[in-house]
Amino acid sequence: MPTIHVEMLEGRTPEQKKKLVTEITRVTVEVLGGSPEAVDILLVDVPRGNWATGGKLWSEPRPATPA
Repeated sequence: MPTIHVEMLEGRTPEQKKKLVTEITRVTVEVLGGSPEAVDILLVDVPRGNWATGGKLWSEPRPATPA
């Protein structure tokens, strides 16, 4: 079975991470078959100062988005 790497900005709670890995595991088994015990998931919390989008670090202030 696969090893799935998830990189995301830091700040998620342990509860959010648990729900994420539960759902990724469920869908992986549903689509690929196999057992949940065979699915490995690596979560990587990336500091905001180490991630940029559109040439701007996520640690820099961003304009508010309209609702």
